[in-house]
Amino acid sequence: MAARLGAKIATLRKARNWTQADLAERVGVDTETISRFERGATLPSLVTLEKISRILQVGVGELLTETSVQPDDQASMLSLWLAELDEANRAFVIDLIRLTCDHLRQDK
Repeated sequence: MAARLGAKIATLRKARNWTQADLAERVGVDTETISRFERGATLPSLVTLEKISRILQVGVGELLTETSVQPDDQASMLSLWLAELDEANRAFVIDLIRLTCDHLRQDK
């Protein structure tokens, strides 16, 4: 469980282009603490886990569950990534996704 949680925290942090130090500052812990969480060496307290989930804008449950292959869950992850971009870059990414999906449907 610790390794899975750590991997999820790292993935969400990296999706925002944050360093471990960036996340640590927002959570109010040392950078090494975030490193230990991400490596699965230690588990955060419930209070810290709730802070991390709020800062990463996901539910605590999402942090604790396996990565979903459900389209709605994957769309939520895309939404998180898009939220960090300005309007022009969001439009660019959406266009790339649409073109890629169109191309892949033609290959069937």
